[in-house]
Amino acid sequence: MKDVLFEISENIPLTSSVYKMTLLGDTDDITASGQFVNIKLEGQYLRRPISVCDYEKGKLTLIYKVVGVGTEKMSKMTAGDKLYVLTGLGNGYDLSLSGDAPLLVGGGVGIPPLYNLCKKLTCEGKKVSVILGVNTKDELFYEDEFKALGADVYVTTVDGTYGIKGFVTDALKTIHKISYTYSCGPFPMLRALAKATECSGQYSLEERMGCGFGACMGCSCKTMLGNKRVCKDGPVFVKEEIIWQTQE
Repeated sequence: MKDVLFEISENIPLTSSVYKMTLLGDTDDITASGQFVNIKLEGQYLRRPISVCDYEKGKLTLIYKVVGVGTEKMSKMTAGDKLYVLTGLGNGYDLSLSGDAPLLVGGGVGIPPLYNLCKKLTCEGKKVSVILGVNTKDELFYEDEFKALGADVYVTTVDGTYGIKGFVTDALKTIHKISYTYSCGPFPMLRALAKATECSGQYSLEERMGCGFGACMGCSCKTMLGNKRVCKDGPVFVKEEIIWQTQE
């Protein structure tokens, strides 16, 4: 974990409420797809945890949704502005378990952390399928970016305005082989996906966080292996250790 001063090089809207922010700075502590960062914002007591969309040496890409005061402030920032960012948080996805035909499933703002994962898996020569689930066409982002990586991409919209009408599970019947699943999104989506797929997988859980590195215990949850902290022991958990029936 490292507190790094980043400089914003780009901060642009992808939809009416979703923004892409590119930052320049030390990314050495970011080592796995699915990790997150915690951003310090002036006037806000708690930092804002944001999933890492993509990273390379000296460059960090974040995609976030404006949902409150903190992210609203982020959306107003411009190139040249600076942010203190805690990097290297969370455990990330384990690529070694993917098999030859992994499925990546993202719901809403759960889509971004799957991008770097998709990039790495396709570079390994895996046949990657991706399902992107949103409520309506206007909320969709990064479809073309996943396709550019070489993945087979399926889009579901709840209202049927684009792609397959329904939920992410409605796209499963179009995918003939799944060796493993990686997913991030709202818990009801993760639960439905776990029930609908026979293979194992890794699921990134969303939870309110205080410190972001395991000290405050504010994001503790019960698992089959005992109590764990989503920020420190997660946010990625193996399908079989999640207690699906008691989570909200």
